[in-house]
Amino acid sequence: MSVASPAHIIPRRSVVGEEGEWCKMFDPPTASPATCELVAPTNPVPAFVAATVPGATNTIPFTIRRGLMKTTRIDMWDGNRVDFFTFDDPDIASTNGGVWPAPTIRMVRGSIFHCQVAAGGPPPHTIHWHGQEPTPMNDGVGHCSMEIGSYTYQLQPNFIGSYFYHCHRNTMQHFEFGLYGFTIVEPPDAYAQQNPALPNYAGGYPRRTAANLINFPQFPGYVPGDPVHGVAGPGGLNGLPGQPALDPHAYTVPYDVEALWVLDDRDSVWAANMKNARATFPAHGLVQPGVDDQFFKGDFHDFNPDYFFVTGVPFPGPVGSTVPCASNVVVPAELNSGVVGMQVPVNALRNQTILIRVLCAAYVFIRVTFPVDVVVIAYDGRALGVPPFNQYNHAFLVPAGTPMDLSTARRFDVLMRSSSTVSSFASVQFRHNRNNALLFTGQIPINIA
Repeated sequence: MSVASPAHIIPRRSVVGEEGEWCKMFDPPTASPATCELVAPTNPVPAFVAATVPGATNTIPFTIRRGLMKTTRIDMWDGNRVDFFTFDDPDIASTNGGVWPAPTIRMVRGSIFHCQVAAGGPPPHTIHWHGQEPTPMNDGVGHCSMEIGSYTYQLQPNFIGSYFYHCHRNTMQHFEFGLYGFTIVEPPDAYAQQNPALPNYAGGYPRRTAANLINFPQFPGYVPGDPVHGVAGPGGLNGLPGQPALDPHAYTVPYDVEALWVLDDRDSVWAANMKNARATFPAHGLVQPGVDDQFFKGDFHDFNPDYFFVTGVPFPGPVGSTVPCASNVVVPAELNSGVVGMQVPVNALRNQTILIRVLCAAYVFIRVTFPVDVVVIAYDGRALGVPPFNQYNHAFLVPAGTPMDLSTARRFDVLMRSSSTVSSFASVQFRHNRNNALLFTGQIPINIA
């Protein structure tokens, strides 16, 4: 038995007659067979943003829009100005020219989500919906799905949780330079006016997220159940008799305060040498980095960050230092799908439920240590202990002072609740990906009053 003479042969389906399918990797997608048809979008968030954010529009009904690639110059703590590649939202004027991280996209579980994308700068680009599962054409992986130009992505989110989106063409450079944003999938009724006595209820707190907290009764409002099969109810599912009715709050818990920690790093040598968006982009038809680009010639394989960030805010200190970030940073509603009050440092009250969403957008390792006990309820977008994967995992307690490690593109969600006042910091260590050496320690304030 050998490669030339295998013992078993797996028959392969011929691709004769389907050569045009590969042409759909380029813009415009005119080859046969045609691009998958669009299903009518039902995501309620764009209309909500247009109704509640001053000056916002919803040009294409039920559809988010994104523009890339913009170039934004951001001031570092030491006065140096560094170029970032960014997204903008053409329906929100304040994002024109691009913002970093990109505006957070919220969508509701079960809706048909559309995102119409127009690419500027040197194409091609993609958007990859990291952690979600659209069709291959909409997955946004370079060389393997639609590359843009312009394109309308569609997917149907089925799991409540924390995700993110990013350009996946020339990923090594474009992701490092800032072409990414956060994505949050919420319960199906998250944008319904559940309490008419509370104006703009859908744009504030409390909100809900997926969790299985059967072992953690300290978090009030938890609803057990089965979000897949639901329970029998009048009218059934979608009004069809005999069909199960889905409980939109099954396996969810309300939270009063929400914080978003997007942890990132930049190497100023890369920033200086890679101003060209094609600096590490092989010419068409070649696939070997370093042959027709400047990857190895420009020391891009040797990553040594010297700036560190949380949710777009630079930690004000050099390599080797321990420095807190500002204590009152809030993500504005226009960058958070109309939701008011998402925090970076945590400012809460005793006995409030606090949800912290953590994304490692750094190329080095991240080590996060909390000053109080937390319960990890989700990893990489999937809620632990929630069907259909509940037999494989469960939510778990992380005692105060216990480090938690993350690598690039990983996420976790934690719940925190304290009956005592807290005035402390979460520690965020940036550790080199080659030798685990400590490069920098950022501190994120946690104040429970």
